[in-house]
Amino acid sequence: MHTLACMADVPAADWNALVDSDQPALRHEFLHQLEFSRAATPDTGWVPAHRLEHDSQGGLMAALPLYEKQHSFGEFVFDFALADAWQRQGLAYYPKLLSAIPFSPLPGPRLLGQDDSARERLAVAMESMADGERYSTAHVLFCLPRDLTLLRERGWISRHGCRFLWQNQGHETFDDWLRTFRAKKRKNLLRERRRVHDQGVRFLWREGEALASADWTGLYALYARTYHLRGQRPYLPPDFFRGLAGSMPGQLLIIEAYDREDELIAMAFCLKGTETLYGRHWGAARDLDGLHFETCYYQGIDYCLQNRLRAFDPGTQGEHKLLRGFEPIETASMHWIPSGPLRRAVADYAAAEARHNQDYMNVARQHLPFHRDAGEGP
Repeated sequence: MHTLACMADVPAADWNALVDSDQPALRHEFLHQLEFSRAATPDTGWVPAHRLEHDSQGGLMAALPLYEKQHSFGEFVFDFALADAWQRQGLAYYPKLLSAIPFSPLPGPRLLGQDDSARERLAVAMESMADGERYSTAHVLFCLPRDLTLLRERGWISRHGCRFLWQNQGHETFDDWLRTFRAKKRKNLLRERRRVHDQGVRFLWREGEALASADWTGLYALYARTYHLRGQRPYLPPDFFRGLAGSMPGQLLIIEAYDREDELIAMAFCLKGTETLYGRHWGAARDLDGLHFETCYYQGIDYCLQNRLRAFDPGTQGEHKLLRGFEPIETASMHWIPSGPLRRAVADYAAAEARHNQDYMNVARQHLPFHRDAGEGP
């Protein structure tokens, strides 16, 4: 097993053969563009340290997207309290090891291997690196149950959070899905959509193949404006989006909003898996009533229904998603804390956090808009 300095050094076909087809952000093209566009590089605090294992014939048996992190930004699982605890003990929390999709709270496999034995060797490699003097800890974010189980059995500590997911229960149209809503909730949603329509906004869905390089100038300006309004610099540069459009156009969907003068006023940037649509970025040139909900939620749901996708993941956080039919789903991240005075404190904190998260999700489900049972009328 060896450490890879950058994605450009591994054949794309070999890496992608290990990747779940429903998570496009784990594909070689996506991770490579993050590095090639200099979004995830040592200059931005993301040092690629991917782990690879080959068989005796040189075939890729296992792979792990891995980064040495000099900070905790762009991760979406917040550990600033851990960093503070290390500092108060006179210890250095950074650099740490992180297996995640940079700047993306997207769930998916992290230990990519042909079998369980190969996947476990990746876990052992991370533990060995974090047990040395260079790294304080190791973290695997937004992992799936298979990885969670393996790491938990090896003594990793789990942290739990919540995301909101739309799931297609066999509905064929938006109206068909809305019939599952209670009458008042359905009326509120239809009123919200009508307000956008009455303002003269129309929508266009464009997949990656239909986008020209020049289109990204206007789209990127909308994306960047979202950050500028918060006084921040965008994580991702224009070349990242243009690179994706050239290397994996079949996995891109852009939802565009136009006003009465056919001016582009909003967009949502999405990734497409084989079964799931992932909403990732949005931006708007002006603040219109209901525009965000229509662009980022309802258009995505409609796209999934028309294209027979199973689920729509619009991103983490946001109780406002509940009233719009997105159900709370538990997320999990795993953390290797070497033996020492802070391990027990971290474990206790994570256990308390998990109980709070479960209580939160139980309460959140009570605010879903659906009929409470099959016997309740419309």
